[in-house]
Amino acid sequence: MRTAVIVFPGSNCDRDLAVALRDVTGTAPAMLWHRDTALPDGLDLVAVPGGFSYGDYLRSGAMAARSPIMRAVAEAADRGLPVLGVCNGFQVLTEAGLLPGALMRNAGLTYVCRSVRLGVGEARSPFTAGYRAGEEVTIPVGHMDGSYFADADTLDRLEGDGRVAFRYLEPVNGAARRIAGVVNERGNVLGMMPHPERAMGPEHGGGDGRRLFEGLLEAVN
Repeated sequence: MRTAVIVFPGSNCDRDLAVALRDVTGTAPAMLWHRDTALPDGLDLVAVPGGFSYGDYLRSGAMAARSPIMRAVAEAADRGLPVLGVCNGFQVLTEAGLLPGALMRNAGLTYVCRSVRLGVGEARSPFTAGYRAGEEVTIPVGHMDGSYFADADTLDRLEGDGRVAFRYLEPVNGAARRIAGVVNERGNVLGMMPHPERAMGPEHGGGDGRRLFEGLLEAVN
């Protein structure tokens, strides 16, 4: 499985994500700079990491979404390439129009950094192949702008189409309908606020995040 991780100015979870992908796939991902204009041939996954791209100026993810590399990512996603956005990566994907909705400031205006309980949704996607629908998992979060927002019609459509991949099972950030992650219509683009790369095994306090990468690896091979 060939993977790539996008690196923006201000990314701080790119190496964590790269280590997680290397550990599961056995191959180190290509690290792509935001000014790159093309993706390597033969990729099976592009991952957009967490952090504070461009210092979160304007809005979280807004400037990164307009970087040259994201045009290539959007074109590849349109062709069906799996794209994963974690935390700031989720923000970037919404700002780039690859996913609906937006990530707003947390309720209470506080930074949230802890493990949270999630329910696995019914999203038919390679990203949820390692889980059972309705299963409870625990994955850490770490964000200030993680409250998912969309208008009522969009939320109804996401739920009706089975595109909610993860949902908070406890109060976290005030997200609409406690949505923690969604997929696009095709199911090949996932954005999620929790960090699966921080739940890779006992040394992290649990391995529920690892199952996302393992399920994806099995699904694309």
